[in-house]
Amino acid sequence: MLSETFGELLTLHELVKAAHNKLPANIWDYLIGGADTETTLRRNRLALDSLAFRPRVLRDVSKIELSRKFLGKTLRIPVVLAPVGSLESFDPGGGATVAKATTEFGVPMFLSSVSKPGIEETAEAAPGGFRVYQLYVRGDQSFVDEHLGRAVAAGYDALCITVDTAIYSRRERDISTRFAKPWRRGVVGMDYQAALNWSHVKHIKETHKLPLILKGIATAEDAVIACDHGVDAVYVSNHGGRQLDHGRGTLDILPEVVEAVRGRAAVIVDGAFCRGTDVIKAIALGADAVAIGRLYLYGLAAAGQMGVMRVLELLETEIRVSMGLLGVESLAKLDKSYLHPAPPAYTPHVHSAFPLIEAGY
Repeated sequence: MLSETFGELLTLHELVKAAHNKLPANIWDYLIGGADTETTLRRNRLALDSLAFRPRVLRDVSKIELSRKFLGKTLRIPVVLAPVGSLESFDPGGGATVAKATTEFGVPMFLSSVSKPGIEETAEAAPGGFRVYQLYVRGDQSFVDEHLGRAVAAGYDALCITVDTAIYSRRERDISTRFAKPWRRGVVGMDYQAALNWSHVKHIKETHKLPLILKGIATAEDAVIACDHGVDAVYVSNHGGRQLDHGRGTLDILPEVVEAVRGRAAVIVDGAFCRGTDVIKAIALGADAVAIGRLYLYGLAAAGQMGVMRVLELLETEIRVSMGLLGVESLAKLDKSYLHPAPPAYTPHVHSAFPLIEAGY
């Protein structure tokens, strides 16, 4: 049962405000910030805001199907929860809290290797859920095999390697306040992350028999190489604008990756996806699933497990309403014919998808 207070959170922008009110200032800045000038962060939102819809009318939308197959499993909506470090900063239960929410709702979560309570404890918190283990490489091949082997033994459904963090970025919001997340203080093993290459992908694919996802693909060229190595899912991401500054928005990257993959692997995309309309745009451009990061953290910070579920419920409602008004009864019918270039209505920034916040609502 939802509490009376929780039940009053009727829009996504209210969850953003609730999270802001609860989080310490340094954690809030860590959540919303990007690298250096935060240009990549803004371009993620700009890419989404630069597409308008071309709706069709007099279509039977009395029944709208929002579920989708992904890596052999059915998702309630085409959304996954991206891996985020230090989930325990937003709720004491960390990954376990998120696992309970996603299992109850019916979508997958990615557990970051730098989030507590860890591989086994997160799996035990929500038996039967769809979970992906994401690893930052902090040691040699035995380190990688040991961690991935534990995930396999704990019943995870897929493995993910993040490939866009060879070198840690400079996040000036955090630097200016002299704030560093615990797992980034004196971190060891970064030489191994910097040395990561395609031979390691080959070894992982040959050694561990779960589907393999590469997170951080940002070009058609690398998408082709990933498919040539048998990767099961290509995850288009620029780390939420938190790694390379002056990168492209991920929705601008998505079409070339979909074209390069040509159905050989599933395609995931993240990067400023905050609304149901955002999800629809990505699916129309060929994504199989959309990953949300900051968005579910607002729910996690605002109300723990129930907050994450509330984010997903509201996102589901937004997708259904927009699909109906587009004249589309199933995700399979979406394609780029429903999209048209258009100038953004708002100056793009991390919260430009929530204009009612600035309006004082």
